[in-house]
Amino acid sequence: MYTTSEIINKEQFLVEFTPLVKRIARHMMFKLPASVEVDDLIQAGMIGLLDAISRYEGSYGRQFESYAVQRIRGSILDELRESDWLPRSLRKKMRQIEVAMRVLEQRLGCPPSEQELATELNITLDEYHEAMQEVRGGQLIYYEDFQEEDEDHFLDRLNSESDNGPLEILLDKKLRESLVTAIGNLPQREKMVMGMHYEQEMNLREIGEVLGVSESRVCQIHAQAIVRLRLRLKNL
Repeated sequence: MYTTSEIINKEQFLVEFTPLVKRIARHMMFKLPASVEVDDLIQAGMIGLLDAISRYEGSYGRQFESYAVQRIRGSILDELRESDWLPRSLRKKMRQIEVAMRVLEQRLGCPPSEQELATELNITLDEYHEAMQEVRGGQLIYYEDFQEEDEDHFLDRLNSESDNGPLEILLDKKLRESLVTAIGNLPQREKMVMGMHYEQEMNLREIGEVLGVSESRVCQIHAQAIVRLRLRLKNL
């Protein structure tokens, strides 16, 4: 049984940490395909927050926030595991874009522009932008690129406490060094997006304000950078 004061405190914590749930959900959303709704992630995160408030036995402060982050992330990951978060059709589309990019780089001797990629794929520039928006949840590295069976769920590697983004999933030192080099060779705008999001931990809105573009445009730029990086790393 809870006393009246304990119930009030729990309600206060719920109000206080709701913005934390939304921040985590939106940050994770950046790495997921457009088919995933941010409201669904927030709802799952709120369940995690409620669980954290009910289970936590220490003093409520900084330590509770760290504990709550773990429960919120865990709850969102559980929700994502139960859904088809990256349909095969999107993965196929990403492979097609990779092939077009590889062909053009060999032909042109430099990173192709968006218009050149759209032409190679026989689609309009708007259709290309839409495709990049759809595949924004594409992984930097598919586990099957290296072995046949995926022993660990990609979402765990993508969003674990020690690995905050795709840039941290590469455990091999040589691959890490190669990734740094590949990022350095990205077109300037793509390099800026990667740096602002993964190093400075800026959200879509903040990055968009810096670049003077919409949040959806930031997603497209990020997705295109991921495709370029995949090509570099697969060619090692």
